[in-house]
Amino acid sequence: MESISDILKKKSFNSDKRNKYEFQAYGNRLAEELNDTAHRSLYIKLAKTEDRNLLETARLHVMGAEKIVEKGRLFMWKLNELKKLNNTPS
Repeated sequence: MESISDILKKKSFNSDKRNKYEFQAYGNRLAEELNDTAHRSLYIKLAKTEDRNLLETARLHVMGAEKIVEKGRLFMWKLNELKKLNNTPS
């Protein structure tokens, strides 16, 4: 019978070394999905400071669009539109 530590040593975990916190993982995933890894730190900051529902809505809008070359630009535009709608008094 093997000890748990031996089993864990053999097992390889696919964790990203860049991610210490959840918001970092989300920001990195956003940057990769939007093909905008040059602005990775921007997406990490947005994941940390902005409402996650707004980010997800903007991400889904971009992923649903067809033949978009600059997904990052469309994402930022949609995020700003959603923030304007949220701040408007009803």
